[in-house]
Amino acid sequence: MTDRLKPRDAKDVEEAVRWAVADDKPLELVGQGSKRGIGRPSQTDLTLDLSGLTGVTLYEPEELVLSAKAGTPIAEIEALLDQNNQQLAFEPADYGALFGAPTGQGTLGGVAAANLSGPRRIKAGAARDHVLGITAVTGRAETIKTGGRVVKNVTGYDMCKVLCGSWGTLAAMTDITVKVLPKPETEATVLVEGLNDADACAAMAAAMGSSADVSGAAHLPDHVASWFAGLPKPEAATVLRLEGVSPSVRHRQEQLAAQLRGFGPVTILEEGASRALWRDVRDVKAFAVASARQRPLWRISTAPASGHRLVDLITPAAQMFYDWGGGLVWVAMPYEDEPDAGSVRAAAAELGGHATLIRAPAAVRAAADVFQPEEPGLRALSKRVKESFDPKGVLNPGRMWAGV
Repeated sequence: MTDRLKPRDAKDVEEAVRWAVADDKPLELVGQGSKRGIGRPSQTDLTLDLSGLTGVTLYEPEELVLSAKAGTPIAEIEALLDQNNQQLAFEPADYGALFGAPTGQGTLGGVAAANLSGPRRIKAGAARDHVLGITAVTGRAETIKTGGRVVKNVTGYDMCKVLCGSWGTLAAMTDITVKVLPKPETEATVLVEGLNDADACAAMAAAMGSSADVSGAAHLPDHVASWFAGLPKPEAATVLRLEGVSPSVRHRQEQLAAQLRGFGPVTILEEGASRALWRDVRDVKAFAVASARQRPLWRISTAPASGHRLVDLITPAAQMFYDWGGGLVWVAMPYEDEPDAGSVRAAAAELGGHATLIRAPAAVRAAADVFQPEEPGLRALSKRVKESFDPKGVLNPGRMWAGV
């Protein structure tokens, strides 16, 4: 018996899960494995490799809808959309480099399972907000279909929202339908130079509250700025992205620049530099370089106005940068193999947020909570949902929390 099962189609997936249920064989679900290092280490006997389920099965540009098998690479989907000047508006991140792996390996199923979204989340929403329908095989070896091909198609429970972000613990997705949107004609970035973290959060809040329709807001402190492409100087940069048709972008960048000059010197990054910069922000480039890959990496969500307080609550030796207007903080801890989960979670709790340990050695991830620990009531609900979808616990058991 091989330790890897590689189904050819959705029927094979159903058969593989049915066999696993009958023989009490836990399965690790993977696509290309680009996010395999996120979560608790696998506690399974076999790997269910879904990378063979590839191909776009439906694409109607006029209807702004696309369906593809779960193992279809995001790079392939984006190339197809680009031919029609369209995009996945939630800007799926490519975390391959964070783990020293090749880029361009992420799959549609992996993006949906992880619900990981890029800088445009502040405007376009998360990945789950763009998933219209899913076909999947539950831990009961039953194929389910939820959603459809239009946005308003839900009666009862929106199961797409349940499956997105479940990290393969509830069902093995086989087919996914997503909403696509037109690609902006151009973009530009308004950059405020040299701000400290607190002033940067204030500047981002002012920009987000303006009429400029900002689609990306990040602050890159001076200790990480040199790793991001497109910046004119290796110093602290507070960056605000504007997208749309050229006349509108020009008008809004002038308006926003005038508003932000009270915070510090302002410059404009034109389209080429802007695209390069936001690609690096999306892919967390500062902490994907070889010199940073051994350091534990946290992803902390909090109130945008409070994010700058994290550096004092955790340790001044940590390196960090801010996305989503300050609401998402990436924190690289200073020492290898020491994520300091206690201080990180205490800091996140004080600010009303939550923290996920994105990168750490397997032994560390096995001993510490990777995902935010749940309150008793929510933990009981999560357990009931897991038992409803996967009563024998054969799908990615323990991936998110021990015993679930």
